[in-house]
Amino acid sequence: MAVYTEVSDDELRSFLLDYDIGEVVSFKGIAEGVENSNYLLQTVTSAEAEPKNYILTLYEKRVRPDELPYFLGLMDHLAENGLSCPTPIHGRDGAALRELSGRPAAIVSFLSGMWPRKATPLHCAELGAAMAHLHLTGASFEGHRDNNMSVSGWEKLVAATRDRADEVTPGLSDMIVGELDHISANWPLDLPQGVIHADLFPDNVFFLGDRLSGLIDFYFACNDALAYDIAICINAWCFEADASLNITKARALLRGYAAVRPLSRAEYDALPQLARGAALRFLLTRLYDWLNHDEAAFVRPKDPRQFLDRLRFHQQVDGPGAYGISYEDLNG
Repeated sequence: MAVYTEVSDDELRSFLLDYDIGEVVSFKGIAEGVENSNYLLQTVTSAEAEPKNYILTLYEKRVRPDELPYFLGLMDHLAENGLSCPTPIHGRDGAALRELSGRPAAIVSFLSGMWPRKATPLHCAELGAAMAHLHLTGASFEGHRDNNMSVSGWEKLVAATRDRADEVTPGLSDMIVGELDHISANWPLDLPQGVIHADLFPDNVFFLGDRLSGLIDFYFACNDALAYDIAICINAWCFEADASLNITKARALLRGYAAVRPLSRAEYDALPQLARGAALRFLLTRLYDWLNHDEAAFVRPKDPRQFLDRLRFHQQVDGPGAYGISYEDLNG
C-alpha cells in the first residue's frame, strides 16, 4: 500500500454521499507497498456508535480500470464463501467501483490483525492452508483474468530494464536475458489452473497472534497454475536475510497447503522451475520500479537484489526435494 494521489476533504465528503457508512471522523494515508493509493477511513453512523474502519483505495499504475470488476467480484465471492478477506462496500446504487480525484476508487472492509515482521514456520503453515482454501474457493468464481505478469509480461520488463540493469549490479542485464530464455523454454504449461492471489507476501497476510486472520490486496489476482502461487510464497516467506532457504519454513508451508489441497506429482516436480520464474518476476518488477522511482511517492522502492539472490538459489537446486520435503511425505 502507498499514497500517490491526494484526496481533499471536499472530494471525500462528496464521494461518501453515495454510501451508507456514516460521517468521517478520521482519514489518513497508508505509506506501505508500491501499487495503489490507500487510506484508512474511519466513520460513525451516530453520535453514540463506535467508529468503524474501512480501507479506501485509489487505483494507480499497473492496475487497469477494466480489470477492477474482476478483483472486486473475486473478493465478494471469496468472502461470501468463508475466506477472510476485504469485502467491497457497495453504495446505495449497488456499485462498488467509483471514481475519486480522477482515479478509479473503492472502499473495502477493514481486517483486524498485523502482518508478521519475522515469519515463523507456524505462520508459513497457516499461510499454506489459507492459500489452498483460496484456490478451492476460487474454483467456483466465474470471472477470468489472464496473468499479465507471467512469461510474456517478463519479456516486456526485460526489454524495459536491460539497458540500465547493470546500474544495479554489474552483469545483471546479461543474467536476466539468459534466465528469461531458459524459463521461456522450460515453463510448465499443463499444471492445474485456477484463481491465484499472485502476491501473497507477508504484508498481505494478517495474523492475530499465531492465527491467520485474513488475506488482503488482491490486485494481482488472476487465473494461472495453482502451484505458481506456492512458488511465489516460497520466495516471499522462506528465505533468510543471508539469502539461504529456511527448509523448516518451506516444509511447513507445503505441508499446510497439501493438508487442504493435495499437490499432484506434476505440480510437485515443477516447483523448482516455478520458483525460478517467481523469483525472476519479482526481480524484474522491483528492478523496473528501482530504475523508474517516482520521487513524489511516499514510499521507497524495494531493492531488486534480494530476488536476484533467491533466483541464484533456485538455479542451483537439483529437484523439488530441495524445498524440504519429498512427494511421498508431503501427501502421506
